[in-house]
Amino acid sequence: MTFLNIATVVCIGLLVGTEFAVSAFVDPVLAKLDDRAQAEAIRMFGRNLGTAMPICYGLSLALLVLEAVFHWHDSGVSMLIVSAGIWAAVIVLTLLFLVPINNRMAQIEAGSWSEEARKQHDRWDRLHRIRVVALGTAMVCFLLAIHV
Repeated sequence: MTFLNIATVVCIGLLVGTEFAVSAFVDPVLAKLDDRAQAEAIRMFGRNLGTAMPICYGLSLALLVLEAVFHWHDSGVSMLIVSAGIWAAVIVLTLLFLVPINNRMAQIEAGSWSEEARKQHDRWDRLHRIRVVALGTAMVCFLLAIHV
């Protein structure tokens, strides 16, 4: 079980850290670029992260579910269930709201960055901040559960 705990901490920790870094450091820097450079950077990040992140999200949820199964009779199981539930909700909301915006942003050519594209990216950024808070909350619930 120690190996599972370590694997889960590493997996969700790296994902939460990556998402936090995008929100706190990457997007503010991108916002300072000229339109052409900003569009190109958003397109590249959208494609690269859009390829890797679904695997990380799915693996993280699978690990959280396994944690709940293996800790079923422990006192912290309710926090594990909450953590997995938050994670699952984030995945669903990401698929419904963030992925479509990300896909549109990944298709924008550097020379066609419009006011509508900027509004879409701003919306993605606001929703992403909510996602970061939710993922952080899920991680805290998980950490509390395995240390109860």
